[in-house]
Amino acid sequence: MDIVLDLFDTFLLDRFYATLLPRTLTAGNVIQDATSTFSSMRELPTAVHPSNLFWNVEPSQYALMSAWPRDNIWRQTLSLYLITWLFGLVVYFICATLSYLFIFDHATFTHPKYLKNQVWQEIKQASYALPLMAIFTVPFFVGEVQGYAKLYDAPADAPFWLYNALQFPLFICFTDFFIYWIHRGLHHPRVYKTLHKPHHKWIMPTPYASHAFHPLDGFAQSVPYHVFPFIFPLNKIAYIVLFAFINIWTVFIHDGEYVANSSIINGAACHTMHHLYFNYNYGQFTTIWDRFGGSYRKPNEELFRRESKMSKQEWERQCKEMETVQKEVEGDDDRSYGDEATRLQKKVL
Repeated sequence: MDIVLDLFDTFLLDRFYATLLPRTLTAGNVIQDATSTFSSMRELPTAVHPSNLFWNVEPSQYALMSAWPRDNIWRQTLSLYLITWLFGLVVYFICATLSYLFIFDHATFTHPKYLKNQVWQEIKQASYALPLMAIFTVPFFVGEVQGYAKLYDAPADAPFWLYNALQFPLFICFTDFFIYWIHRGLHHPRVYKTLHKPHHKWIMPTPYASHAFHPLDGFAQSVPYHVFPFIFPLNKIAYIVLFAFINIWTVFIHDGEYVANSSIINGAACHTMHHLYFNYNYGQFTTIWDRFGGSYRKPNEELFRRESKMSKQEWERQCKEMETVQKEVEGDDDRSYGDEATRLQKKVL
């Protein structure tokens, strides 16, 4: 996160803090230089150090003009909160919108379990969740830029050379394992209705449902991502690549385009089984832990053929089973489907 903070400081936040909290100079006051991060050095800074060894962004003219220097922990906390919230919201809208426009199957609008004004509801829920999630997430990011994580710069700094490649599958395996159990725990009757049901409101999700959940639900499932670099070494560039991948993948498994008919990959079809039938396919990236935990459900073959995927017969079968499971898990269904889906379904079919 130090690279991201360094870029935001240089191009936006240095000027913001210089304007908001300008540094007052006196005859005996000498401006101390600052750095955005201690992740590569634990001693006090003597210059505006780059956050990595791959490129050096020239500090802005405002870098030393604030009473809050770059290494001030309160400034870092506020900056990282704003970045996590606002930049996270931008990334969410970009990824979800691109998927919605170019990948998502809009025939889903005609599904009987598609809610009235669902896209708007999903966006509203995500917009509510992200700023609150950021509050819980920021301490991890502050710990990273303060140097407590095991982030490293150059490939030569890895424990051994092959680790530069192994860190990627290690990250996937570590996070997939813990997210499986966290996600499955969120389906426990004592917490499901309060924390996880808001995300299961979407029986037939769109890409905008990817981040539409209760803030504590979303944070809980993100914890393994943030814990990983405090336990295992992780290259700073790999860190950014992996977090970009996470956001894209989260949208991908909600896009309703069933490409991956794999027994290992937990793609959109597997995750659709989870939204339809609740108690299956808790995994994030793979089906491995669902198989070990007895919660794997193979996606229906009909989902991979467009003529049957959107057929009235398939939808009726889905709805019948979904309503039975939903009654067992939630009790009375308080969703508002309205007449829109039914009307559109008759028009199309």
